[in-house]
Amino acid sequence: MFNSITDIPGIKVGHASDYTGLTGCTVILCEEGAVAGIDVRGSASGTRQVDALNVGHIVERIHAIVLAGGSSFGLDAATGVSRYLEEKGIGFDVGITRIPIVPTAVIFDLLFGDHKIRPTAQMGYEACANAGENVAEGSVGAGTGAVVGKLFEMSRAMKGGLGTCSVAMPDGLRVGALVVVNAFGDIIDNVTGKIIAGLRKAEDSLEFANTTNCLKQGIVKKQFGIVNTTLGVVATNAKFSKRDITKVSQMAQGGLIKTINPVHTTFDGDLVIGLAMGEVDADINKVGVLAEFVLAEAIKRAIKKADGFGLIPAFKDINKGWKAGQKAKRKE
Repeated sequence: MFNSITDIPGIKVGHASDYTGLTGCTVILCEEGAVAGIDVRGSASGTRQVDALNVGHIVERIHAIVLAGGSSFGLDAATGVSRYLEEKGIGFDVGITRIPIVPTAVIFDLLFGDHKIRPTAQMGYEACANAGENVAEGSVGAGTGAVVGKLFEMSRAMKGGLGTCSVAMPDGLRVGALVVVNAFGDIIDNVTGKIIAGLRKAEDSLEFANTTNCLKQGIVKKQFGIVNTTLGVVATNAKFSKRDITKVSQMAQGGLIKTINPVHTTFDGDLVIGLAMGEVDADINKVGVLAEFVLAEAIKRAIKKADGFGLIPAFKDINKGWKAGQKAKRKE
């Protein structure tokens, strides 16, 4: 067990990160095919080929999910993933070839690094080539440029990231999650109720302002500005139909609700995609509550493992003191 979504048999994860542009992409490969569903709650989502996840769509199984930075430009990463899968003969059989089904979703990270550098088709291909069972977390892949707490844009925000988690039950059931946290709101520890990352009181402060309280007091974000999104993927080894796994995706949104405040705003593109690998008989509600749990844990792991690259503070900087640009480091 890796405490990762890759603990679900048949799933591999790979990243491609650009530490100059501070962006990247992450691919979740399910090459043998997965029954999938989706639940979208945010009002500003950016996606490609997610119609294949609808209950009435003719496609029964998908072959990969791509999560990427770069806003709509980052959707290009899916082209590289499709090329990788086509080369392996994986996809929906249409007679003359097989077409890989690769639902894709993006976050807006253009203001964190170089907005002219976005995930490309080549990065998508590289993420596939890098895929395996060990999943790096924090400021990597699609989480490289993720940021949270953006009521006042970047100046008082903190670093978001990518996290994963899984649980294994005695009856053989497994449920895992992977998430990219780029939220408008603050991140909450759902056990203590305390904010662990989010909007700060001032640019040079590590004290939290509490986004929800600011909104209650009448502070309004009028300009659309930076788009914010939390992208979640939950997976299980249960045997489910599209309708079943869609319901699990809906229940898993509780993980966002418990750890992000506010959540599902007009500035967020929040969504959860569910994957069923089809091995174990299981109750939908049991899988749903486990999916909520692992998604909440993955969100907290994404924050706790994030790196602000010396540009903005991260969770790990709270007890160390922090000054903008003091590290100004870049990974090679």
